Amino acid sequence: MMHFMASRVRRMLFLYKNNKNNQNNVDSKTNQDVKSIPFDKKKFDLRKVELLRTVGTGTFGRVIVVHDKCSQQYYALKVLIIEELVRLKQVEHVKNEKSILMQLNHPFIVKLYWTGHDAKFLYMLFEYVCGGELFKYLREVGHFSSETTRFYTSEIILALKYLHSLNIVYRDLKPENLLLDYSGHLKMTDFGFAKHVKDRTYSLCGTPEYLAPEILQGKGHNHAADWWTTGIIIYEMLVGRPPFYDENDNRLCIYQKIVSGDFDFPDEIVDENAKSIVRKFLRVNLNERLGSSKDSMYEILEHPWFSDICWSDVFQRKLKAFGGNRQITAYPALVLFGIPKQR
Repeated sequence: MMHFMASRVRRMLFLYKNNKNNQNNVDSKTNQDVKSIPFDKKKFDLRKVELLRTVGTGTFGRVIVVHDKCSQQYYALKVLIIEELVRLKQVEHVKNEKSILMQLNHPFIVKLYWTGHDAKFLYMLFEYVCGGELFKYLREVGHFSSETTRFYTSEIILALKYLHSLNIVYRDLKPENLLLDYSGHLKMTDFGFAKHVKDRTYSLCGTPEYLAPEILQGKGHNHAADWWTTGIIIYEMLVGRPPFYDENDNRLCIYQKIVSGDFDFPDEIVDENAKSIVRKFLRVNLNERLGSSKDSMYEILEHPWFSDICWSDVFQRKLKAFGGNRQITAYPALVLFGIPKQR
């Protein structure tokens, strides 16, 4: 049974009233790049972290910005309610996410440093990415220029290139799962649907507007599904909405449009190279889709839309970033039952 993520719903919960000046002090400390030092699992002690603020809530728990007093580093602590994970059959998703993230090390993928649990909660300690979702930024401005879209796309492509080199298919690429750091660069997050795939997999998962046609048709899918979704993301950044869209949110209608592969660009989108790469990514026929063959990575990197891109500069985060110095909407997190008392 398909598990649809409630990606458009924002259920931010105000938990406790806090002193406004104190909250501003927290913002000034955490919403900036902090000089990073290597994470030491042996020295990390959950009982010695300071809970600063909640930056996200969901069915299974919440994400809290924490300050490690020993290392003076800031992290994002995901706290999941074990009982809810079991009840909603999400244990395997979480185990899978942990297993995959622990082996990844890439500038455009969020880093998982540590995991732990007690009788009630599962804890996952991530690097703190302070700029919030690309989704929110895109909704604020409506759509991006071709230049901005190309910048974000270049970082997405290198992240996917890395994953695919490890035979990992991401399967959940969407603006909600792309975070912005303080400098404006991307960090890919949420690897619950990621999977090691050498040939094909037949499990049905993803978010309706971003599903590849072969997933809907049950034909089996591989890394090419990620390139389909890359086309979706590029289109959405340029236009402000996905190409396969229904005003009434009728999923059947959306699926029919995806399988047909029929979409158009608004007249105001004039960058022909941008339109070209989107059309190549959104080929229903797998044999024709850009990125479908093992040797087609070169074709992606050398596409005319990226003619002035130096890929080594992209990897080293040297390109001029957009959307930097942003702040996550946050709420005080003074008490979280289950976390050991701080010393």
